[in-house]
Parts: sequence; C-alpha cells; structure tokens
Amino acid sequence: MKLLVLGGTKFLGRAIVDSALARGHEISIFTRGQTNPDLFPEAQHLVGDRDGDLAALEGGHWDAVIDTSGFYPRVVRASAELLADRTAHYTFVSSVSVYADLSTPPDESSPVATMEDETIEEMGDEFQYYGPLKALCEAEVERAFAGRALIVRAGLIVGPHDPTDRFTYWPRRLARGGEMLGPAPADEPVQFIDVRDLGEWIVRMVEERRTGVFNAINEGLPWSELLAGADVTWVDSSFLLEQGVGEWMELPLWIADPEFAGHARTDVSRAVEAGLTFRPLAETIRDTADWDAARGEGEPAAGLAPEREAELLEAWRSRAAV
Repeated sequence: MKLLVLGGTKFLGRAIVDSALARGHEISIFTRGQTNPDLFPEAQHLVGDRDGDLAALEGGHWDAVIDTSGFYPRVVRASAELLADRTAHYTFVSSVSVYADLSTPPDESSPVATMEDETIEEMGDEFQYYGPLKALCEAEVERAFAGRALIVRAGLIVGPHDPTDRFTYWPRRLARGGEMLGPAPADEPVQFIDVRDLGEWIVRMVEERRTGVFNAINEGLPWSELLAGADVTWVDSSFLLEQGVGEWMELPLWIADPEFAGHARTDVSRAVEAGLTFRPLAETIRDTADWDAARGEGEPAAGLAPEREAELLEAWRSRAAV
C-alpha cells in the first residue's frame, strides 16, 4: 500500500512508520522537517505545515492516510478536505479524553465533550479543551471521509521515545530502587498502551480498511502489578492531596479526582475483538528504561523529584505514627 503519515518522526507516528515499513508498505511522511528529519531515509519526506502550507500534498495520491498530529478542527478540516479525493481511507488518532463524562467507564457509544466556542484554538490552562477539540477534529474527518474513516481513541501512549515522561517516570524510578511511594489502594487500575502495540494495530486496521470508532488502550492492570517487586510504601490518595501532590504529571498515572474515576476503566473490548494485542508489561518497562538510560540525563518532564518523594514518605510515616 501507499501510505501517507501526517507526522511520523516523533513518537506514535514513528512507531507507525516502523511497522508499516516492516510490513512492506510504501511510505510518505508529511512533517515540518524539524523533528528527527534524518529518520526513515527509505520513505518519501514531504515538508510543509498543516497550518497553511499543504502544497506538498497537492500532487500525490495514496491508498490511505494516517493522521497522528491533528489537534484543531480548522487544521484537520484543511487536510481532510484536500485529501478526500486523493486517498480512499483516513485514520485519525484521537483520544479517550473526548468523552464528556469520565466519572464512569466510557465505551465508544458514550457522549463526547462539547465546547461553547468552537473557534478556540488553545488547550486551556488545565488542558480542558483538549478532549472537546479532538471530538471536533473527529467530526471533520467523518464529514470529509463519510464511511471511509477510522477513528482511534487512544489512551496514554507509553514506551521508547515518549517525550512526556508520564510513564517513563516509573521505569526510571524502578531502576533507581529503594523505598518507593505508590498511590493507594494498590489494586486501583491503571491503563496505558505501548506505542509499538498501538502502531502495529493501526497499520493492520488500515490494511483491512476498517472504519468506525475504537478505544485503543490496554485492558487495565493494578498498581501492584506495575510496581511488582519494588519496595513500595502505599500512601493514601487523601494524604497525597493534602500534601498538594499534582495528579497525572507530578505523580504520573495517578488520578484521584472522582470526575475521572472511569478514566482507567475504559472499555476496549471492541478494539480487542478487532485484533488489538498487548505485549508483556515487563517488556514495556525494560525497553522504556533502556531507552531512557541511553538518552542520558535531562530535566524530567514529569514525576516526583527524589527529595519531594522522600519528604512525602517521611510525612506519611509521621502521620501513621500518631
């Protein structure tokens, strides 16, 4: 197949291109040429900007398009309309954050979030517009590719080359050893997906010309499994909130807000039935840790600083001793 990837040299796009090349497909990558421009010399590199410079796409035709980099509906509309007659199939990578109510476990039929002003083009101070904007992007794709669109609502994507540290913190912390703070209860689930599993599945779905909406994340596992074998002190979420610990970024994967109680219980049965599989957790942890070590020291983008973790553990022990 001739595949066009809109964004393919950073994280998920990189995994998709890796998989597609391994499966013998002919790849074109459309990017600004700024991130890892030397990757994939065997692919065609088309340089432009989704926001105003799509000229490099005007002369091509592809069997399918995979869009990993759409965040604003106006920008997605431009590429979708341009490509509607140049390709038979369009995959848009969205997010489980599109759901209006995450207090209960969502499935693909759950209502999506809306926003009063649909012209807003910013994520908001607390990323409150991220989900509604992704939902609007989905609508643009479905409008331009009616009956020809695959919408992939991904959860937290993890693994090698993750620029966010939202999961990488835990393999790094496990590798450091010593007493570790874990958010109680230990049986509370977490959900994420290895970028390679997601990339491979998306390519297979495109090969099969699948359409419709699919949640794409693992089936969930307890914190105790994620941190198995470590010297974990389980700290109550109420205490962490009292201490001002930031959810999701300061303590990655942890969300205590009841409005997000269903976030880590997203129904993925439809994707599993369509062939989504998950590699062993130990493999994801090992490969992420190896990649993290190889890239060298740098300022972490997320996670508890060692001093902060030690202070919290000491405060927790003092509380328990009273």
